Amino acid sequence: MGDSAFAIGDFVAVFDPIDGSKNIDASLPVGSIFGIYRAPPGIVNGADRDAMFLQRGSSLVASGYCLYSATTVLVLTLGNGVDGFTLDPDYGQFLHTHRDIRIPSAGPIYSFNEANFIDFDEPVRRYLRALKEGSSSVGVRSNARYIGALVADVHNILINGGIYGYPATKKSPNGKLRLLYESAPMGMIIEQAGGAGSTGHSRILNVKPCEIHQRVPTFLGSIENVYELDQFYKYYGDGDDEDGDANCAMDELSEA
Repeated sequence: MGDSAFAIGDFVAVFDPIDGSKNIDASLPVGSIFGIYRAPPGIVNGADRDAMFLQRGSSLVASGYCLYSATTVLVLTLGNGVDGFTLDPDYGQFLHTHRDIRIPSAGPIYSFNEANFIDFDEPVRRYLRALKEGSSSVGVRSNARYIGALVADVHNILINGGIYGYPATKKSPNGKLRLLYESAPMGMIIEQAGGAGSTGHSRILNVKPCEIHQRVPTFLGSIENVYELDQFYKYYGDGDDEDGDANCAMDELSEA
C-alpha cells in the first residue's frame, strides 16, 4: 500500500479479519472485529503512519464485529448504543434483528481459558474460585462457557450477561489480546451496551497503545461482574497498576 492511501480521508480503520482462526478446521464459530478512528490532524501525506493508529479506544467513533456461526450476525456501535443485524442468506441482506442491545447488569456466565488457571494472577484465581463456589456478588454458582474465539465468547456474554477474560499469565504478562484491534473495539461495544471493559487495573478504553500490536490483559462483560473483578485486583493484587506505555517493554521481552 503506497503513501497515497494514507494521505486522503478523514478516518482510519483497524481490523482483526479472522478472530478464532484455529476454530475453522473444527467448524466452530469465528469472527471479524473492526474499529474506526478519526485521522488525527497534522499528519501530512501519510508521514508517521503509526501515529494515525496509536489512539486510545476512547477516541473510537465506531466499532463492530461479525460472528460467523449458526447465523451470521453483525453487531455495530456508532457511539450511541449497540444494534445487531442478522444476515438473511436468501436475500443477501442484513436484517435489523437486535435493537438497542443492553447487556444484563450481572450474569452467571464466565468465559476464561481455564487451562491457564495455574498461571493466572492471584486476583483472577481467587475471583474464579468465588464464581465456582457461588460466593461472588452474582450470588449463584456460575457456569463456564468458552468457545476459543473472542467474538463468539463476548457475543455470548453480551446477550446473556457475565464476564469474559483473557488475563495476564506467566508466559504472557500482558495477556494475548491486541489492544488496538481486539480489546479496544470490543470494549467500546460492551460499554455502549451498558457493560464495562477493564485491564484489571483501569478502563481498557483509556489505555494508549505505544505500538500497533501491543497486548493488554482484557476483561469484558456485565458492569457488576467486571467491577467485582477489579475489586479482587485492588485487594489481592501486587499493587502494580500500570498500563499502556509501561507494558510495551514487557511486550518486547515476551516476543523475544
